[in-house]
Amino acid sequence: MGAVEEGPGPISVADYERRASEVLDPGAHGYFAGGAGDERTLRENVAAFARWRLRPRVLVDVSEVDTRTTVLGEPVSMPILVAPVAFQRLAHPDGEAGMARAAAGAGTVMCVSTLATARPAEVAAAAPEARLWFQLYCFRDRGVTRALLSEAVEAGFRAVALTVDAPRPGRRERDLRSGFRLPAEVGVPSVATATGAQGPISVADVLRLVDPALSWDDLEALVSDSSLPVLIKGVMTAEDAVLAADRGAAGVIVSNHGGRQLDGVAATVDVLGDVAEAVGPGRGADGRRGEAGNRCGNGAGPRRPGGAGRQARPLGSGGGGYRRRQAGPGAAPRRARAGAGALRLPRARVGLARPRPAVLLRVPGPLGRRL
Repeated sequence: MGAVEEGPGPISVADYERRASEVLDPGAHGYFAGGAGDERTLRENVAAFARWRLRPRVLVDVSEVDTRTTVLGEPVSMPILVAPVAFQRLAHPDGEAGMARAAAGAGTVMCVSTLATARPAEVAAAAPEARLWFQLYCFRDRGVTRALLSEAVEAGFRAVALTVDAPRPGRRERDLRSGFRLPAEVGVPSVATATGAQGPISVADVLRLVDPALSWDDLEALVSDSSLPVLIKGVMTAEDAVLAADRGAAGVIVSNHGGRQLDGVAATVDVLGDVAEAVGPGRGADGRRGEAGNRCGNGAGPRRPGGAGRQARPLGSGGGGYRRRQAGPGAAPRRARAGAGALRLPRARVGLARPRPAVLLRVPGPLGRRL
C-alpha cells in the first residue's frame, strides 16, 4: 500500500475551531467556546452576520486593492484588530507574546487583556514592533488597577480600552458543568496580585474582582488623567455611545462580550448602525448625513436588514437628552465618588491626538468568543 497523503491543513477560521476542539483540554475548550446562559446571544452573534447580504458593484478597477486604514490616527494594514483574549497560555505555550508577534507581522493592533498570562511589559518586550492597546478591567482594589495601567504606559502601549459590560460575572454554564478552573501553572499576574492566590481559581471568581460600582464619573476621571486615548468596550446602544463621547472617550467598541455576559441581548452587528449614526462624523445640527459617512473603521456602519434603523440624535446638537450638563429626563445622574477611589493613569511620554469617537465592532465567530 502506498503512502497516504495528508490533506491540507486548516484553511478557515472554522477549521481552526474544529481543530481546537480536538487538541484543547475539554474544560479549556468549553471556556473559550462557550457563552452565558442558554447561549442564545452566542449563536445570534454568528447568525446575524448570515442575514446580511452584500451589494456588489461592478466595472470598478480592482487590479490593485489596498485594505490599509487608520484607527485612532494610527495606520493599520486592514480594518481588523486583535481583540483582548484572556488566559492565552491555556491555548498555546507562547500565550500573549506569540499573539503580539503575529499581530505585528500582520501590521495591525493587538489589545492585551487585563487577565493576560504575561505582564504588559513582557508582552511589549516580546514584540517590540507591535502596536499594543491595554484592555482594562477596573478591579475593586484600585491599587492593582493603577499598577497595571502604569506598567502598560511605561511599556509603550498606545491606548486603553475600558471594559464596561462585566459588572457581574456572566453565568457560563459550560464552565459550571465542567467545573473548569484556571490551572495553577497558568499564571495570571493581575489576579495573583489582586488575590495573593497561587492555586486554581474559577473564571467567576476572577470576574468577582471587578468593581461593580464603576460609573460614568470614573470614565471621565480616567479620560481626564490620561494622555492615552481611552475607549470603552461593551457599548450596545446609541444612548450609551453618546454618553461615552460626552465624557471624552476616544472611541466605543460595540460588543456584547461575545455572548458571554448577558444572554438575550442583540447581536453586535445589528446595533452597529445605530451606534455609528449616533456618534460618528457626517451629521450636522440638522441631523442630515454629510459626505463623511459613519465611522466604523474607515467606512459606514451597516443598516438594519429590512429597515432604516433608529433615528439617533446627532452628538453636540443640544436639546437636552443625553448631554450630562443639561437637564432632562435622559440626563445621566451625577453621583459623588470618594477621591481615593478615582482612577489615576500615569501620563504617557507620547500621547495620541484624540479624533472623533471611533466606532469599532467586535466580530463574533469561532475565535470571537472570549473573556
